[in-house]
Order: sequence, then structure tokens, then C-alpha cells
Amino acid sequence: MLDKRKFYIDGEWVDPIKRNDFDVINPCNEDPCAVISLGSTEDTNRAVKAAKTAFETWKETSKEERIKLLEKLLTIYKKRFNEMAEAISLEMGAPMDWSNDVQTASGRDHLDDFILRLKNFNFEEHFDEKSNNHICYEPIGVCGLITPWNWPINQIALKVAPAFATGCTMILKPSEIAPISGMLFAEMIDEAGFPKGVFNLVNGNGAGVGTDISSHPDIDMVSFTGSTRAGKLISKNAADTIKRVCLELGGKGGNIVFADSYKDAVRDGIRNVMSNSGQSCDAPTRMLVEKSIYERAVKEAVDEANKIKVDQATKKGDHIGPVISKIQYDKIINLIESGISEGATLAAGGPELPNGLNKGYFIKPTIFTDVTNEMRIAKEEIFGPVLSIIPFDTEDEAVKIVNDTSYGLGNYLQTDDKEKAHRVAKKLRSGCVYVNGNAADVGTPFGGYRQSGNGREGGVWGLTEFLEVKNVTGWKN
Repeated sequence: MLDKRKFYIDGEWVDPIKRNDFDVINPCNEDPCAVISLGSTEDTNRAVKAAKTAFETWKETSKEERIKLLEKLLTIYKKRFNEMAEAISLEMGAPMDWSNDVQTASGRDHLDDFILRLKNFNFEEHFDEKSNNHICYEPIGVCGLITPWNWPINQIALKVAPAFATGCTMILKPSEIAPISGMLFAEMIDEAGFPKGVFNLVNGNGAGVGTDISSHPDIDMVSFTGSTRAGKLISKNAADTIKRVCLELGGKGGNIVFADSYKDAVRDGIRNVMSNSGQSCDAPTRMLVEKSIYERAVKEAVDEANKIKVDQATKKGDHIGPVISKIQYDKIINLIESGISEGATLAAGGPELPNGLNKGYFIKPTIFTDVTNEMRIAKEEIFGPVLSIIPFDTEDEAVKIVNDTSYGLGNYLQTDDKEKAHRVAKKLRSGCVYVNGNAADVGTPFGGYRQSGNGREGGVWGLTEFLEVKNVTGWKN
């Protein structure tokens, strides 16, 4: 079992002030795979003090200096790429091929893109030719970064890289149930030679270190990715200090499949939901199908779900692994059972363990049909491999059903009619709309409407989240 009790504070790996051991569980076998320590208020204060001190000099570094360090970090990341893939697979049960090709690759791609965005970003600009005003973009200060377990290095890179790039200092709290990848990333940062105190890592849970970060008077910004419930608590904790809060929260994405959609639209939609074992906040977990193709779509969906294999993370090939924890497993099974009790038709999968897997948090790819948007399985974020299929008659009805949610992160639509695609995309209330299976490019903005959060991550939008804007008058004379 890995011993990961230390924190990274002020350029050194240090012991916690108070020992508070916590076992990290391998979701494939339910056995401990690492031990960490949950930090205390004193540990958080020590990290904040280091970041606050480092900010005074780090904010004065040139763009060129920061680019050089980020490029060195990217080189180290590529060198230790396989280590990162193994860490993610171990801590969250991601199959190695998925961990390597998607999870770990996302961290590399974000680092690469932020270097490009930083090179092209102007931190100072004159307002216009007639004006005597000058605009400056300055680092916001000390940042608290709280990241989730479902896309660990993806979200860490989306926060740490722009914080570095803009001249901020930071304290990272990775998820306590998937902390190994974050600690490996801290090793890479140390190897790259960032000045001490610029980056700090303290493990802990939301009620402890998470609360300390969000309420700390010397932290100027909190960037959080996780549940809507936790996002509300962070916003309340941050209110007294009026710090900036950037939230990327839950979702309940709708996927509108029109009768004129491309041939494999339904099957691709199933694969999208089930990938990462359904643990993606922008997964299209409500599939809306035009009634004229509903029966065919259901048959395709069930057939595709039944083809998806569930197996151990160490196995090669195209399959999904377990969900992250016993808490998540129990929540998902409860929602599957609620779908059955509320009258939806269980067309594939169900609450039983997959064949041959008697240990671990494995869940069958599950399809419900005859679902109405009032059922729990259509309203609540399940965060597992579960899809609800809902029929619709008209375009307006489909849009109304999709928008009938408190969330607004990612929605999807499938049609061969480009004008209809543009029209419907503009009507959907979400931060992203994915058309005909096209993924978002690296460097484009990611974030949500309503209870899916505020702010945007990625590209130049990710940089500006960490910047204050200053207007200086009388610049020319």
C-alpha cells in the first residue's frame, strides 16, 4: 500500500501537523491502495501563508519566465505520462486504455494549450486610439483549487496551469478519494523548479480543508469542480470575504435525436453516457428521441448497452470499470431502483452486479425507457452508467423537455439539417451544445448555466478567471 501522508507546502514534502490517516480505496477490489492524511486548519494556514508570501515575487515574474517553467512541466509530464495513467487507473478504477488515451492525455493537452494561450495573451492594452486609458490584467492573488475524483488530472490541469500562467499562487486540494494523481503532479511541479510557495498541496475532505479554503480571509479566489450541493456550501463559506468563486458543478444533459440524425447517433449516445462508467458531469443521460424512430432507437440503445463490457481496470480492451466508491455505488443503485418503482421500463442492465464480478463497485450499463421528465432518474444527476430515454413529437417539445431542469452544463443534438441544428442549439440553456457527435476542442470554454455553475475553464477564458482588470487613466500624459 502506498504511503502518501505528506503534504507539499512551501517547496517541500512535509508531515501533517496532526496525523489523521485516511485509506484510499481501489474501487475494483474494495481494498486500500494508499494511505493519506486529512489536513487540519493548521495545515491549510501553513499552505496559505506560503502562497501569500510567494505571491509578492511570483506576480512580478515575466510572461517569458512563466512560459519557460510551464514548458518544463509539460516535458516532465510527458516523461512521466505512464506513471500518471497508472495512478488514475488505480485510484478511480479507470481501465488502463481509457486512463492512458483519455484521462491522462487530457492533462497533457491542457498544459500544451495554456502555454499557447499564454504566449498570445496581452496583459496590457490601450483602450482605444481616442482614449487616454490603459487596461491592465493582473493576477487575482492566492487561489484555492478544489478538484474532483472523476476527471482528476483533467481538472487539476484546468486550474493549476492558468493559475501559474497568470502569476497567481495556489493551494490545491484534490479529492481525498482519488488523490494519487494530484500528488504525482505535485512531484512534477517540484521537479520543474517552480519557486517555493507558488504551488502547495494539502489533502483533506470537503468539511475540513475544503471549508478552510473557501472561508479563508487570505485566499482571494476559489475554483471548485464537484457537486452542486458542495458548490452551494462553498459559495456561502466564501461570502463573508467576498472572494471570487468559480464553480463547475453537476449536470443532467439532454441528447435530442431527431428522425433525420446520422446512422449511429443512438449508439454513439449510449457510448458517450457509459464512458468513464457514467461519471462525467456533462454526460447526455437523458436521450430524447423523435417518436417516428422511437422503437428503432430503443432497440439500438439496448443492443449497444448490452455490448458494453464491464471489467477490471487492469484488463486490456474496450470496456468500462467500476464507479469510484461505495457511497456512489449505493446512490446509483438506489436511483435505478427508484426508476423501476416509478414505472419506467428497465430495458437493459439493472441493480445486480455484472456476471463474474462479485467484488468491487461495478454497475451494468442500464437503460430505462418510457421515462417522463418528472421521474427521479430524469431529474437527478445519477453519475453512473444509467440512461433515460424519453420520446417527443416536435422540436419545441424537445427543447422544452431538455431545458426543464435546474442544470445547464452540456446538451447534445443530432440532425442532418444544419439550420435546425443552429436553431435548436441557440435555444438550449447550457454552457456547451454538442452537435452530431462533435467534441469540444481543447482551448474552448467549458462551464455551465444555472445550478451547473458559473465561470468558464479552458483557453483564454480560463486565464481571465484568474485575473483582475485594472483601468489606469492619464496613461499618455
